[in-house]
Amino acid sequence: MITIGIDLGGTNIKGALVDNVKGIIKSYSIPTDAEIGKDHVINQVAKVIKMAAADSPEKPFAVGVGSPGVISFDRTTVSNPPNFPGWIKENLAEQLKNKTGFECYVDNDANLMALGSSYFGSGKPFDSFIMITLGTGVGGGIIYQNKLFRGATGGAAEFGHVIINYNGPLDNSPAKGGIEAYLGQRFLSKHAWDIIRQHPENPLYPRFEKSPESLEPIHLSMEADLGNKVAIDILKTAGDRLGIAIVNYIHVLDIRKVIISGGVSKAGDWIIKPACEMAKKRMINAFTEGFEIIIESLGNDAAVLGAASLPYEYLD
Repeated sequence: MITIGIDLGGTNIKGALVDNVKGIIKSYSIPTDAEIGKDHVINQVAKVIKMAAADSPEKPFAVGVGSPGVISFDRTTVSNPPNFPGWIKENLAEQLKNKTGFECYVDNDANLMALGSSYFGSGKPFDSFIMITLGTGVGGGIIYQNKLFRGATGGAAEFGHVIINYNGPLDNSPAKGGIEAYLGQRFLSKHAWDIIRQHPENPLYPRFEKSPESLEPIHLSMEADLGNKVAIDILKTAGDRLGIAIVNYIHVLDIRKVIISGGVSKAGDWIIKPACEMAKKRMINAFTEGFEIIIESLGNDAAVLGAASLPYEYLD
């Protein structure tokens, strides 16, 4: 069976023609041009769908779309997606069906990364797992008994806004001290630079002095590999905080497998190892059995594979 997956990003719209066994057959990417307005963006999405359909060896079964913003429980409507001017409440599924003729289903982009992992990635061996996406923000999804768990209204798994320090820094929610305020890429990089600039003798200081905003977790990881103690300490602190958050997720959900994806995950064991150690230290003993943290193997393909997997949930 062939489906089409769409990852609706603020900069680019990525698409893929996907076989349910073989995975991605062909990939596509065109600019979103979000500043032009919602009608243009929706036309751009329809354009990618039509491109994929034209390349398909058989008629695609349906289209799945991963979108930022709040998604209605019936997987049709997107509300207030960030970085999309003019969008308030759009029935994206209906509009795309009218433009392309395909049944379309929409869900949160982080949720769909979990679904992609379940069908094609590191989550495939498990019937239940927690996906944490460490990117610009922190999000994720919950797979429970091979299905995406969405909560009562479709908004479950806002992992980034789980508070680990109620007097901590702000992120993109009214509450202070959410894990996103520590592990979201721009927050982590800002915190890292605040420490690095106190150590002008450190190799990272002259490298990023003129453009600290370009410092990313991968740079910290590369320096840590070289024995840079400042970089190691920064990443360990981030890992410790991630571990505390994971304890909260597992204590609530009783799901022991945790899969990490996104740009911050590129720091690898420098974050994951301390996260695992901290989680085991702070977790109730009964929950440690079967506990494991795993890096997602799909990389950037997780989003479109997850979107393409969404129609599978509507098979009889």
